Amino acid sequence: MSKDGLLFFQPGQVLSVKDIPRLSLAVFRSATIGAVATGNRIVSYFARPCTDEGELELIMVLADDQAGTLSTAATRVGDRFPSLTPDCMQAHWFEREIAEQWGVEPEGHPWLKPIRFHDSYGQGGRTRAIEPGFTDYFRMAGDEIHEVAVGPVHAGIIEPGHFRFQCHGEHVFHLEIELGYQHRGIEKKLRLGPDRRTIHYIETLAGDTTIGHATAYAHLLESLGRCEVPPLAKGIRGIALELERLANHAGDLGALAGDIGFLPTASFCGRIRGDFLNMTALLCGNRFGRGLIFPGGVSGKPEASVFSELQLRLEAAERDTSGAVKLLWDTNSVMARFEETGKLELETAQAIGLVGPAARGCGIERDVRRDFPSGIYRYAHLPVAVWHSGDVFARALVRWLEIQRSLVFVQEQLDMLDQGGDPAGPAAPLQPDSFSVSLVEGWRGEICHVALTDDRGKFAHYKVVDPSFHNWFGLALAMRGQQISDFPLCNKSFNLSYCGHDL
Repeated sequence: MSKDGLLFFQPGQVLSVKDIPRLSLAVFRSATIGAVATGNRIVSYFARPCTDEGELELIMVLADDQAGTLSTAATRVGDRFPSLTPDCMQAHWFEREIAEQWGVEPEGHPWLKPIRFHDSYGQGGRTRAIEPGFTDYFRMAGDEIHEVAVGPVHAGIIEPGHFRFQCHGEHVFHLEIELGYQHRGIEKKLRLGPDRRTIHYIETLAGDTTIGHATAYAHLLESLGRCEVPPLAKGIRGIALELERLANHAGDLGALAGDIGFLPTASFCGRIRGDFLNMTALLCGNRFGRGLIFPGGVSGKPEASVFSELQLRLEAAERDTSGAVKLLWDTNSVMARFEETGKLELETAQAIGLVGPAARGCGIERDVRRDFPSGIYRYAHLPVAVWHSGDVFARALVRWLEIQRSLVFVQEQLDMLDQGGDPAGPAAPLQPDSFSVSLVEGWRGEICHVALTDDRGKFAHYKVVDPSFHNWFGLALAMRGQQISDFPLCNKSFNLSYCGHDL
């Protein structure tokens, strides 16, 4: 326990729910604001009911990347409480979610509107239906200021999201992003689990991040159930997670090329993405990795020939990817579109708590695999790929650097796997009245799962923070001062998830 009242712990460490410090609201605010001001950041911030009278408990989870530690504290609130956001920008999106879910008001929040559309979970008459159009949009006034609305239905076969631009000619002053059209109420369905449906919900939180979310969930249950994962399973999980990263990064580089009409890399990377997905299918029978990971290990042990075939395919994919991406860096017209487009300053990225390639492209050395290692990453070092310019070029370059490092990592793991080992360890009931947090570096960035169990060892509350939750506001800020025609390129350079946000 530190002097400011926060309880420090490690990801995967199991705490008793009663040991979470319950602070006064004033001390809770001061501790959070002070911690963030000294380099910590918010990884999760949520509310849960704590009394029959409808009182809520706010729970904060902070990360100190330099020290590799987490900290937590809680406080009770009624219908209103003073917002953290004016003094801590990282709380902005979290407090909008808390207000929407529980019908309470963080007083002083600068733009308090829902981030999804659903009936709130509030008790004691504190409920309200939230629908599209429930609140107004931010508007600017002035000569020749005009508004451009895009979506939620788009021309391509993509998920729905609404983007509203305040412009002067082609110049964008402000972008407001409205999501929530994919809300499925998954977190609510996870309560009172785990059961047979839970892993299905986890694997479909964000379909392109099946391995990332399934790994975070498995780590959480293994901690709460005191389950030891065999080395073979740790190695296979690491290989699967990096294959997921490789597939999506290769696809993103191709999509970035496609957004500026550079067809050679666009066409090559579209096929190469499929090659990496097929490697995951070779490993477990499903291109997205569904059914591979469960608490205790992995499903089955692949034949030795599978690992040999993976090595051959990786060598071919490495050659193909290098050739396709080299075309990007060697083409002046591509660089002219990437450089200085959608730029986000380091100070802004730190203030809003960006994660993943978007953060590393601003010069922030933040990567769960190094800062909070778990599984195979406790034993295998992966250098953090960082660039400093904060623009589309930086976000593309970080992806390419990570592709190269992931390829080396997977090859090394395939060489070192104990192919005679066990694929899974014994599962165990979850500890009752307990609290734990797991962190995984998904391909978009940090994935955070938090679980609190009840007196029967069931989920009293389960909270998921997908990396997109941290980063959508970063896209909005990156568009300020840009041409509206730059939006598709900026959007793809972040490539955030709608469904991962709209849980």
